[in-house]
Amino acid sequence: MLKRKISNYIERFYEVNKGALLLSGARQIGKTYSIRQFAKEHFKSFIEINFVENPKAVEIFTNATNSSDILLRLSALTDKPLIKGNTLIFFDEVQLCPEIVTAIKFLVEDGRYRYILSGSLLGVELNNLRSVPVGYMGIKEMYPLDLEEFMWAIGVNDNVITSLKSAWENKQPVDSFIHEKIMEVFRLYLIVGGMPDAVNTYKKNNNLQEVMESQRQIIKLYRKDISQYDSTRQLKIKEVFDLIPSELNSKNKRFIVKRLNEKARMEKYKDEFLWLKDAGVALPVYNVEEPKSPLKLASLRNLFKLFSNDVGLLACQYADGIQLKILNGDTGINYGSIYENVVAQELLAHGFDELYYYNSKKTGELDFVVELNGEVLPIEVKSGKDYARHRALNNVLDCPDYNIKEAVVLCNDNISEVNKVIYAPIYMTMFLHKEQTDPITFNLDLSGL
Repeated sequence: MLKRKISNYIERFYEVNKGALLLSGARQIGKTYSIRQFAKEHFKSFIEINFVENPKAVEIFTNATNSSDILLRLSALTDKPLIKGNTLIFFDEVQLCPEIVTAIKFLVEDGRYRYILSGSLLGVELNNLRSVPVGYMGIKEMYPLDLEEFMWAIGVNDNVITSLKSAWENKQPVDSFIHEKIMEVFRLYLIVGGMPDAVNTYKKNNNLQEVMESQRQIIKLYRKDISQYDSTRQLKIKEVFDLIPSELNSKNKRFIVKRLNEKARMEKYKDEFLWLKDAGVALPVYNVEEPKSPLKLASLRNLFKLFSNDVGLLACQYADGIQLKILNGDTGINYGSIYENVVAQELLAHGFDELYYYNSKKTGELDFVVELNGEVLPIEVKSGKDYARHRALNNVLDCPDYNIKEAVVLCNDNISEVNKVIYAPIYMTMFLHKEQTDPITFNLDLSGL
């Protein structure tokens, strides 16, 4: 059984919310498994309606007129008891029955049972429905196992992770033996990644060949999803998807549309990139004109890097034999793309909703810029020994207009701090989290009117 952070989120959601929850995210990341585990631990009765496995259910719910009608039809579909106040009803693959998403408002208002929804390609199929049941349904994006979850899965002791977090918070070096061991764990994560099937395959027998076969099957499934989409666009989407590994391995890692073909223009491929993003298969990182808050206002949507949703899938798409070279720390490999892919994954999984980088001919390029605690935080990712050389970062830190208070350089060495720059082991990306802001309240005094 894989321990997932989403389990705590689901539990807290149902403690404080009366509404339903829609769990979104790419295929094969463990959504259904997490929901089943939650139901097993918290409800006496669990009813699962899968609209792929039971296509007749789509017809049954399509023409329902109200909550009583839906529940009556539901009772005919299942032999499990409907226990008032202690039943969780799970609608899976809801992209095939969007009417259920619309009807959630009435089911929640009915109040007899609790509801949770999930499915594949929700970002693509339900784009126009996301805001319909406002106040009645929460939406949570789920991702593959992050690095900390991977550590839990392979048996890294909680005390070790606690000591790493303490080192990060206090900016103190990690014990050298532990540092080397965790770097080995990190290199293993680069190969296995965070897809639950790949992780479970590794746990079963440590066979990396079988791990790669699991990853190949997931990639085939993603390509199959693309092939079933709009026939006029599927070839373009496949072209973009297949080009991700090579583009990340290029010098500046920026996705160059002309590499698809000489006549290609961003305007013509905009929907294809959006499809891959909404499907959860690709992670875009957009360029910003200046590293100033708010970053979103300065983003350039036609300039971006495109990362894979899972570093293990990315490594699988590179040449055979790269896995052993990564494990051995072979210096002949260009680690830049896979290191940055891990950082992109971690930041998104930890609450940074949209990612950015900065590039200027005059200043140079910063791998990532994020907003943390109300400040812009530049992040450089260095896989080599010359991690202390960072011209672009120095230029940005020296610019009074940007007023940047600190920066992070993620590298292979132990933690240290020099002036405004924190040098941290690459695995400490797992401690970069978006702050949880308290509600903003303001009472307007109208007594003088």
